[in-house]
Amino acid sequence: MALNHVMTGKHLDYTNAGSADIASGQFLLVGTLGAVALVDIPVGETGAVAVEEVYSVPKATGAIAQGAKVYWAAAGDPVGGTAGSGAMTTTASGNTLVGVAAIAAASGDATVALKLNA
Repeated sequence: MALNHVMTGKHLDYTNAGSADIASGQFLLVGTLGAVALVDIPVGETGAVAVEEVYSVPKATGAIAQGAKVYWAAAGDPVGGTAGSGAMTTTASGNTLVGVAAIAAASGDATVALKLNA
């Protein structure tokens, strides 16, 4: 292995500098990278987040085709969730590209299988 190799890059350490704890399985942005917390990360603590692979994440109303680009709407309304808490969408304007749909999702589905950062 090259002497300058740092890590595989599938998981990164993330320090929660926010005002709320992050729950294991929660979607978040690390800069412009989509990520999923692999452990609970209390405020001020550091924990592992995944930036590759496929995870089930909350989505807004609207069908998403397999392979479609998926964007994080930070103030989006997830199907069956808390309004304004954030959701995946296919709307690019004002949102952050975080991957593609690994499996199609129907309009009323609460989640989409997201291939992170693809």
